[in-house]
Amino acid sequence: TTTPTTPANPVPDKTMPFTDVKSNDWYYQSVQYAYDNGLFSGVSHDSFAPGDSMDRSMLVTVLHSLDGKPAAGKGGFTDVADGAWYANAVAWAAEHGIVSGVSDSAFAPNGAITREQLAVMLYRYAQYKGYDVSKTADLSGYTDSVTISAWAPQALKWAVGSGLISGTGTHTLSPRGTATRAQIAVILQNFCK
Repeated sequence: TTTPTTPANPVPDKTMPFTDVKSNDWYYQSVQYAYDNGLFSGVSHDSFAPGDSMDRSMLVTVLHSLDGKPAAGKGGFTDVADGAWYANAVAWAAEHGIVSGVSDSAFAPNGAITREQLAVMLYRYAQYKGYDVSKTADLSGYTDSVTISAWAPQALKWAVGSGLISGTGTHTLSPRGTATRAQIAVILQNFCK
């Protein structure tokens, strides 16, 4: 007989405190995963706000957490105050080329993360970690692919080819549309696996 194996680092089964996330929601398992693994929590002690957009600072903080929250220098962005809860994460992300800001001096920490920004940050994080980023998809079938920013096509091709991001309709990708917290939870769970 064989003995069943136990995961090296079993994830504790925590009860989520969020009253706005129900067990039959399509994103429930992903929110549970994000909560259990400390990737991100709610917007308050009992609210996750699954339909809300996520700030750029929040996503950078999630990626920083995935990397073990290493210390960093200063990010050099004039709109990221020293001591802000996300300052170390933004500095770390800038240091490793995961973010470059919305201009030479601005990061826009409170700006809602767009789908193409999400793809770029995940793509650059994957490169930083040495992950395989060779899978790509042809985006020409999406009628709005012409609206993809010049800095985002390769990242979106990888994100779609890897199954992290899918269309918002049969022929639309909505690259400049915002991603909800629920959608990002699903994408992050898929990315981590």
